[in-house]
Amino acid sequence: MQSVAELFGTSLRETRKRRGLSQERLAELTGLSTNYVGEMERGLKAPGLPVIVRLARALDVGVNELLRGFTETNVRRLKV
Repeated sequence: MQSVAELFGTSLRETRKRRGLSQERLAELTGLSTNYVGEMERGLKAPGLPVIVRLARALDVGVNELLRGFTETNVRRLKV
């Protein structure tokens, strides 16, 4: 069973790569540490809404893009 952090991390990694950014550059754009960005992408940390908004702004996407995997079906199966 996938966790909330793992599902978000997958979405974050895919979006970052599609935008052509490194973890280091995303960290610079958001003011977060590279380590934290990596931990989120690996599903070790689940960010709060303010961090998700910062990530979306830096990636020039809507918050919904970062949360696209959180469908009704998936949410019922997530480990929280």
